[in-house]
Amino acid sequence: LVILDAHAILHRAFHALPAFTSPQGEPTGALYGFIAMLVKIIRELKPDYLVAGYDLPKPTFRHIVYENYKAQRPKTDNGLILQIEASRNILKAFGIPIYEKEGFEADDIIGTIVEQSSASWRTNLQSPPSNLKIIIASGDLDTLQLVKNNQVVVYTLKKGLEDTIVYDEKAVEKRFGFQPELLPDFKGLKGDPSDNIIGIQGIGEKTASELIQNFGSLENLYKILKQNPEKLLQKGIKPRIVHLLKEGEEDAFFSKELAQIRKDVGLVFDLKKSFWREGFNGEKLKEILFHYGFASLIKRIFENNQAAPAGFSEGEKAASKEASLVPPKAGREEPPEKLKIALWLIDSRFINPSWEDIFAFTRTSSPIQAEKELLVKIKEENLEKVFYEIELPLVDILKKMEGRGLLVDIAYSKKLSGQYHQKLEELEKKIWRAAGEKFNINSPQQLAEILFEKLKLSAKGLKKTGQGARSTRFSELSKLADSHPVIKSVLAYRELAKLVFTYIDVFPKLADQDGRIHTKFIQTGTATGRLASKNPNLQNLPTRSEFGRAVRRCFVAPAGKSFLSLDYSQIELRIAAGLSADENLREAFLVGEDIHLATAGRVFRTAPEKITVEMRRQAKILNFGILYGMGVNSFAREAKISREEAEVFYQEYFKNFSQLVQYLDGIKKQAEETGYVQTLFGRKRRLPEIHSSIASKRAEAERMAVNHPIQGTASDIIKIAMIEISDFLKENYPGGISLVLQIHDELLFEVNDNIMEEAAPRLKKIMAGAADLSVPLVVNVSKGGNFRDLKP
Repeated sequence: LVILDAHAILHRAFHALPAFTSPQGEPTGALYGFIAMLVKIIRELKPDYLVAGYDLPKPTFRHIVYENYKAQRPKTDNGLILQIEASRNILKAFGIPIYEKEGFEADDIIGTIVEQSSASWRTNLQSPPSNLKIIIASGDLDTLQLVKNNQVVVYTLKKGLEDTIVYDEKAVEKRFGFQPELLPDFKGLKGDPSDNIIGIQGIGEKTASELIQNFGSLENLYKILKQNPEKLLQKGIKPRIVHLLKEGEEDAFFSKELAQIRKDVGLVFDLKKSFWREGFNGEKLKEILFHYGFASLIKRIFENNQAAPAGFSEGEKAASKEASLVPPKAGREEPPEKLKIALWLIDSRFINPSWEDIFAFTRTSSPIQAEKELLVKIKEENLEKVFYEIELPLVDILKKMEGRGLLVDIAYSKKLSGQYHQKLEELEKKIWRAAGEKFNINSPQQLAEILFEKLKLSAKGLKKTGQGARSTRFSELSKLADSHPVIKSVLAYRELAKLVFTYIDVFPKLADQDGRIHTKFIQTGTATGRLASKNPNLQNLPTRSEFGRAVRRCFVAPAGKSFLSLDYSQIELRIAAGLSADENLREAFLVGEDIHLATAGRVFRTAPEKITVEMRRQAKILNFGILYGMGVNSFAREAKISREEAEVFYQEYFKNFSQLVQYLDGIKKQAEETGYVQTLFGRKRRLPEIHSSIASKRAEAERMAVNHPIQGTASDIIKIAMIEISDFLKENYPGGISLVLQIHDELLFEVNDNIMEEAAPRLKKIMAGAADLSVPLVVNVSKGGNFRDLKP
């Protein structure tokens, strides 16, 4: 028996997929994901019985007893509401019964079905199979409390709609440290921000877990607390926590009640009616899928034009011919780069697109037809230049770079690993001393408890996670760097741990027999046009810190060769000057001024010789911050000045670079009018959230709108340079020079030592001439035997 948590799956699909629409203009993204998930469930789980539980729009008993239940959640999107209703017809066509009850949530429906099914094992009232197994298919973890041995398990999503995980009792215990049935007690103590369940204020996940592991249920915990409170202290529970437990008893039990899934909803579950194949209506399902334009799903479900889904037992095949739920052959392989690039250029929200994305967008299940549809769209969207002249020629260049790889100094890497692991241990002990106890520094929940509850650091101004908890992300903790010495230690630990486990320890494992690492470049991996890479991700190799520079030292040039680095200098500011035609910005670049000194001079109204290092630093933050949509508050924090000072600097900047500001305002207006922005070469980025009613989403879209034409143009320029240099090398230096890496604005080459002096200026000239702007492109040249010690 598979029980679908229909609401949870629809919500997950709605947020995981782009906003698809039907030929009639109806929203369909959540529906497409819902059906795709249903197909996946049938293929993988092969259910004999299949039912679905739904929420109803009216308030539940939880809302009645607690008016703030889920009160923090935004109003459900109208597009999602329409798709939730439409999903009922889809289930009906599949022959899947729907269970729902006014006043209860889908989780309660599921809990009741599980209870009645379990009861039927004992009483045999409905004569179910003796080995009936129940699988709850959901989009979240709320139903984990229903897990029981291997009889009742939860099949849910880790990320996206493809990465699934099954939780049996052992898996739940491994994740939480206690049995599934104690999860409501756990939430009674720590609360559940996603549902606005309060729990006991001051008790976080780590402490709640510790209490449940030691004392079990709330009832048992409070029995011990009242009869023998010393027992809690003996178990290492701090007096402060004991006090919080005493003060928060009512909140704890009330929160547990809210979190507890009901198993007594007034409905009668009939297992026999859940034999879904008998009710499957292939013609009706086809009609629905055609209506929504889901050609790829029709192909997947009804391959060879058969009438019913796969997963039938031998006994039913005669009654209804079996069709395959296996996708077309192409669905099991990576799409050709040409198709991935085409879809990505048409809509850059399709990051590294799959066959599913391509078929869903083109509304066909034929790779040949999909290609035709995409190429027509490329032409309609005026994307031919960036497609045919930039992205397609780059495909073979990247493959060649991957094949060449980078040579790693394995001995140095292993030595560095030993040093950094020792440093990590030192930082770990230092953090524990500051905290007064040992804890898992890598756990956001435990770290938050130490910082904000035990050390009482202020969380004012920090962002929260999607679940409502205080964020401990690097960017957020950086705001607290001066509030307590432990913060800087935590930040150093985080940086070092990332370097060790992402790079240093991994390098020897990834190196081939020749000692080379072959990173995989992802051409369609970002929305702005920048390259991404994996195994390892060399796009994010750090440069500023001592730790980061030491990692770069791992990469070395082979004997007889040296590295040559060609790096665009301040390319985004130069592009901004060219696109905006701002006279003051252009003048600074045309006369060869240090742009940050020039900005500091204007903003601070100070002569160049009187500008300090700190003033230049603040001007640099302001220059780049404006291009990334940085607000006054963020600038004040980054520049370490008051908000009032930051406001003055902003006003001076707007006065002195008014044409740039007008250009950026114009970009926002264009995005509002057209729904997209584009680069100098025509690369588009669609921004539907620019019209969002949610202020934070709208502001984020405005920042993307401001940044894309500039950062995207920089991406285009360096790609053009790579193509021109590749052609030049084939003609002039075959075998003598190899392009081995691109990191944003920098190209790294392996060059034979005997041609370095001749080749470097020629390559520099090609890079500097890759685009015709009204200000010159400047290229910095450096050389060396390893990636860290490159010198002019």
